[in-house]
Amino acid sequence: MSGDENGLAPLFERGEAEDLGRRWQSIQAAFVDSPRESVHQADDLVDDLIRRLSRTFAEERSSLEGQWADEDEVSTEELRVALQRYRSFFERLLAA
Repeated sequence: MSGDENGLAPLFERGEAEDLGRRWQSIQAAFVDSPRESVHQADDLVDDLIRRLSRTFAEERSSLEGQWADEDEVSTEELRVALQRYRSFFERLLAA
């Protein structure tokens, strides 16, 4: 993943983020003709987005834990790198 203007890697791949954006634009454009349906679709889209974020978080957390949780002798440097990755992911979540 590449970083954005603030140096943080996006939570979604570019194609996935573009697809979500297109879905939102379609929902918004349909509002005039079908407001109730648009709101239902918006709810479904937000639910999908939250599920994807949850899956991304679980995968990232598992990766981070794998760096330090399984080893009895983990160096301070390895823990420092793990903490930096947690900080980066935390900042990405806040920026979302």
